[in-house]
Amino acid sequence: MIQNPGILVTIFAFMLVLGPLVFLHELGHYLAGRWFGVKAEEFSIGFGREVAGFTDRRGTRWKFGWLPLGGYVRFAGDMNPASQPSPEWLSLPAQQRAQTFQAKPLWQRAIIVAAGPIMNFLVAIAILGAFAVAFGQNVTPPVVGQVDPAGAAAHAGLQAGDRITTLDGRRIDDFRDLQLFTALRAGETVTIAFERGGQERSVAATIGTLKEKDRFGNISTRGVLGFYGVRPVMQPVALWEAPVVGLTQTIDIVRTTVEGLKRIILGRIPVSELGGPLKIAQVSGQSLAMGPLELVYLIALISINLGFINLLPVPVLDGGHLLFYAVEAVRRRPVEPQVMEWAYRGGLVAILALMLFVTFNDLGAFGVWRSLAGLIG
Repeated sequence: MIQNPGILVTIFAFMLVLGPLVFLHELGHYLAGRWFGVKAEEFSIGFGREVAGFTDRRGTRWKFGWLPLGGYVRFAGDMNPASQPSPEWLSLPAQQRAQTFQAKPLWQRAIIVAAGPIMNFLVAIAILGAFAVAFGQNVTPPVVGQVDPAGAAAHAGLQAGDRITTLDGRRIDDFRDLQLFTALRAGETVTIAFERGGQERSVAATIGTLKEKDRFGNISTRGVLGFYGVRPVMQPVALWEAPVVGLTQTIDIVRTTVEGLKRIILGRIPVSELGGPLKIAQVSGQSLAMGPLELVYLIALISINLGFINLLPVPVLDGGHLLFYAVEAVRRRPVEPQVMEWAYRGGLVAILALMLFVTFNDLGAFGVWRSLAGLIG
């Protein structure tokens, strides 16, 4: 049995996962900026005081901050957090001003901002596509195999050989689609359409709840219908097909993420399921202990989530900037600086509050609050 990794292994794995992803995210911004002739003054991995760094021949300072929870690229002209033109920017010589972020057309600024999340998605697509080439693509049909007599499928009357076609109207193409759909819907009643003997039928079933403990002692909860699939079918994937397979899987993961967030907001999934940096560090260490393939797959998942989160329309995030650019494109003039400044501050408060909340969740999952309660009691 694999034991929980030590604190040093966990920290190393966390840095191994988050460091390259932050670097590649910011590299997307940096490369897009260079493409459009914007000078980058700083490229930082981490925040806070500089620990180490160097200045390249283009005048860009590449550095590491002491707090490795993110990073940034500061382009020339970014003299305030909301990247708004300022008196300092207006006072720059024309040649220098032409190399600043604010001087570029709206569409170029939008591409520079979007390039970071796009890079994260490209990383995930490349990893998932490579996995498909190496191991094949799971195309196991959504056919009922062995049925659990006490499960939801048995209570609904499903039998071995039934082929699931839709769940609540959503088309099911393979067994993975079925698993992704049911995992987030524990306790919910859904309509199952299936084929039996060439005839279309449908039944209502309440998805069961399965609690599992992994080899590290982590307990997870997911929805299940209570049956096993048929023998797995792995389809070979050619190298030229890999990008399409990787893209398809990335879209499926993003869709599942959106559905999960929607259910958390609606109260159908407890907010305790949200994890933060401490949870990511723990999972990183455990994945490293399980082997390099598990760690690389985790990198793909976190890269997708990093790209997705950064595209949320929250000021401070890339998606917030893109939202303001969209408003600017419709209005044909920039959003007022005061509005941008207050929106930025509000977004920063929201992000900090979320970070505190998920960290509180992480500490609760690690048993910190129970231990404290025991000491006090």
